[in-house]
Amino acid sequence: MSRVGKKPIPVAANVEITLKDQVIGVKGPHGELSFECHANMAVAFDEGSREVVVTRPDDTRQNRALHGLTRAIIANMVQGVQTPFEKKLEIQGVGYQATLAGGVLSLQVGFANVIKLQVPQGVNCELPSGTLIIIRSVDKHACGQFAANIRRVRPPEPYKGKGIRYQGEVVRRKAGKSFGS
Repeated sequence: MSRVGKKPIPVAANVEITLKDQVIGVKGPHGELSFECHANMAVAFDEGSREVVVTRPDDTRQNRALHGLTRAIIANMVQGVQTPFEKKLEIQGVGYQATLAGGVLSLQVGFANVIKLQVPQGVNCELPSGTLIIIRSVDKHACGQFAANIRRVRPPEPYKGKGIRYQGEVVRRKAGKSFGS
């Protein structure tokens, strides 16, 4: 049996859960999310113990995989509406910087043109400095995907370390060419 899937999801008092057919809705102080579960998964909410439980009909390979996945997605939704998820990105390199104007993130990272990325709906983007990007969202998937899209523009290179990286990410450096006599 799935170790992740069989754990009940505790729900705080300030979070509301709604179940209608296969759609689960989660509403909290920071926003609301909804998710349509797979037809094989059964989701139940117990008002007394304030827990959400996900069950599966049998032990087929697909149902075992969906069991843990469904439970993890619902747990992330419950956590996200209480405290939004956050990703921080650092820009390193001479002249590399970011600007934010009107929901469009502009990146100047060594290319001839400026790369412009539209900030998705439900994602909040902040720039405390020109080289630090903070992304916040109640949806864990949207937050992580937008951060990955930004990093993909100019991933950190191994020789000088220039590029866009997650805060705290360690980039393995290479020595470069050694000149002989």
